Amino acid sequence: VDDAIFFAKDQIDIDEVLISLKSEFNFTDEGDFNTYLGVLVEKVKDNRLKLTQPHLISKIISTLGLENANPAPTPATTLLTKDEDGEMREHDWNYRSVIGMLGYLQQTTRPDISFAVHQCSRFCDSPKKSHEAAVKRIGRYLLATKDEGIIFNPTNTTYLDCYVDADFAGLYKVENPDDPVSVKSRTGYVLMYAGSPLLWHTKLQSEIALSTTEAEYIALSTSMRDLIPFVDQVHELAGVFGKQSPEVKLHCTLFEDNNGALELATKPRYR
Repeated sequence: VDDAIFFAKDQIDIDEVLISLKSEFNFTDEGDFNTYLGVLVEKVKDNRLKLTQPHLISKIISTLGLENANPAPTPATTLLTKDEDGEMREHDWNYRSVIGMLGYLQQTTRPDISFAVHQCSRFCDSPKKSHEAAVKRIGRYLLATKDEGIIFNPTNTTYLDCYVDADFAGLYKVENPDDPVSVKSRTGYVLMYAGSPLLWHTKLQSEIALSTTEAEYIALSTSMRDLIPFVDQVHELAGVFGKQSPEVKLHCTLFEDNNGALELATKPRYR
């Protein structure tokens, strides 16, 4: 779980933080804003907000030398391997630096490239030609979707939805079967509030699952480590905006498609 978004119950609450800030700084209302940390914030139809990062995407495309390349319809087409016997890279752009830019992009406004970026980031220590081609594939996809991003549609609903899935031993028969990494499963989930994506994650599981049910249960558990603290934050924010926590009823639905994992998670006899 990312430290930046994980708040334990025994940590200082947001009310105390705001009181401390107000005692040391003078706050003024500057009205609407158009940019924040390199993210463009645009009001579109029906008071929706569109968040994009065209400047960062342009920098990535320029670094990769793809200004005149053919756009790609998807960010990835294949599963990557270590490719230990593969050809060496052809270009001199900094692989790790580009992955860093792509990582920031996928964390802020482009969840659609998360899987592809995570794949490429696994090989920063010794990238080969195949890894370089995969990064350029992401770049060509961004070339076709430069002005796309996340659209937030403000509503009065307080529905919180979490969609979870797992890919059991997804690298088996792709990487070396004698390598333990080849049998690791992948966790993926997205947390939605009022129909808008707020948090998403894709990663290989640190432990080796022995079944599809176990892989799905691990993914379910990982998502809850973000979901539960988020609910606590919503209740804290409700107090900041003049609502008492008991008045805030947060309806939360967790979507999981594996019956075995659901049995393990919901039946007391398995706890």
